[in-house]
Amino acid sequence: MIASTDSTPLVKRLSRNVALRRKSMAFTQAQIAEALGVDTETVSRVERGKHVPSLATLERLAGVLQLGVSDLLAESDAAPASDLARIGGWLEGLDQADRSFLLDQLRRHAAYLRSRQGE
Repeated sequence: MIASTDSTPLVKRLSRNVALRRKSMAFTQAQIAEALGVDTETVSRVERGKHVPSLATLERLAGVLQLGVSDLLAESDAAPASDLARIGGWLEGLDQADRSFLLDQLRRHAAYLRSRQGE
């Protein structure tokens, strides 16, 4: 991470888009920080436009948020997360056994809720 010396329009867009996308995916700053291997304060500073991530970190951040780097820098807001993208984010970083377990639990809960609607 490198410090931003001034809050340019690009930095403002980046900080806004990161914060909006993180919130739309229901992630905390701590969860994003863990996925990136940085501290929570670093994510907070990016979202406030106080720090600009390196290109490598920006690329990793885009991956965690399931966007392209260009989406994080776009003038319009970063695309809202669909339910599938949100679930995909929750699965990120889990090994195959844990992913399978979590997906099976989701399937079972969805089937149960569907059966209740028919009562």
